[in-house]
Amino acid sequence: MSYWYKDDKAQSGVIISSRIRLARNLKDLPFPRIMSAEVLSELKTRVKNAVEDITLNGDYRLKYIEMDSVPEAEIASMVERHIISPDFAKNCNGRAIAISDDERICIMIGEEDHIRIQVLLPGASVDEAYSIADDIDTLLNEKLDFAFDNRLGYLTECPTNIGTGLRASMMLHLPVCESKGDINTISDAAGKIGLTVRGMYGEGSKASASLYQLSNQITLGISEKNAIENLKAIAEQIVDREKQNRMQIGSVELEDAVFRALGTLKYARLLSCDELMKLISMIKLGIDEGIMDESDLRPIEILIEAQPATVSKKFSLSGPSERDEKRARVIREILKNCN
Repeated sequence: MSYWYKDDKAQSGVIISSRIRLARNLKDLPFPRIMSAEVLSELKTRVKNAVEDITLNGDYRLKYIEMDSVPEAEIASMVERHIISPDFAKNCNGRAIAISDDERICIMIGEEDHIRIQVLLPGASVDEAYSIADDIDTLLNEKLDFAFDNRLGYLTECPTNIGTGLRASMMLHLPVCESKGDINTISDAAGKIGLTVRGMYGEGSKASASLYQLSNQITLGISEKNAIENLKAIAEQIVDREKQNRMQIGSVELEDAVFRALGTLKYARLLSCDELMKLISMIKLGIDEGIMDESDLRPIEILIEAQPATVSKKFSLSGPSERDEKRARVIREILKNCN
């Protein structure tokens, strides 16, 4: 299996990806915030030994990595690829991950909670993501014995995660809802039933390329299944709203905007990340509306691989201007046969 953002399911449609995160803590260790270096080392050793014995359906194997050994550019790129959270990346000292070769599974060790089990899949795949995460959860619990209260559920450092410890989310491409000023209305409506709308990288981030994360907020007093069903139902309503808004756009106007974006991408000599995000969003809209052929261009794959740290890491670049030039050159090469 390839990385989630290279999959065909991520290239077209309103729902780009689906993610499940489960927060878990070992019942006999203090939370990471008050954990000594010695206890953190013990935590990592215990989790490492547990994951080494795990083989999941599909022959998934998890590789253990000490984050102290990972270069800063790669850590930033991992955030851009949505493998680790921005909070995890802020201070990786002493932390570790266990990750699958295709990066669809990542267990973060030593962040706010002892472990965060993450499964990230392309498209509308939240049920499949949860099934994989639940299997990992069950296998790890047998070896690590998670902190659980019969009344409260799973115990976590932050009270907002107590209960299921579940964060289920979908990333949605909403360019027309955004342009019509509907995002605040959508966010307010979602908030009333325990969901939240955030930017591309989750809490505290801004939307970019018209990408928004829809996720559950409530973890106490609700089952994991019900939380996921609520997420799917509201995501479906938002998708319908975006599609209805798209039907109101004049076909000539949309086609003109899409091919103007393509022209800029094909011939630009300098291309900032901000400009790229706007242009790729328009290209993706063109693909979804049948104006362009998906096989000629893979917008989400380009979007992720053209992020600042990922470009700098790939080409060993030193500064923004060099990065903008390389980004433009790479995209010109990709699009040279695209009409």
